[in-house]
Amino acid sequence: QVQLVESGGGLVQAGGSLRLSCAVSGRTSIWYVMGWFRQAPGKEREFVGAYRLSDMSTAYADSVKGRFTISRDNAKSTVTLQMNTLKPEDTAVYYCAASSGSINWPPREYDYWGQGTQVTVSS
Repeated sequence: QVQLVESGGGLVQAGGSLRLSCAVSGRTSIWYVMGWFRQAPGKEREFVGAYRLSDMSTAYADSVKGRFTISRDNAKSTVTLQMNTLKPEDTAVYYCAASSGSINWPPREYDYWGQGTQVTVSS
């Protein structure tokens, strides 16, 4: 089992930055892919980005490319989502997820999910 706990959400003005963290515990593997997703009110959950632990490859949704960055802190067993130049349309609950293995890149299915953290961007 893998446990994921997000933190770092909050309220920020448009143009500002936030850093989300996902604390990872339990049995993980170098072959795991860590993903970030978000869900805005009344909308479906959407892919934000992914980070492959084996080679640090990343993939991002077009809507966040160039503004968001995923990285890993091995010492703290966390995966972070650095969000810059935030826009009101980035307002959503952000979820961390882990995929244990997929032939797709980025993965289409994830096995473990965190509880989510709210990000609100005011205009």
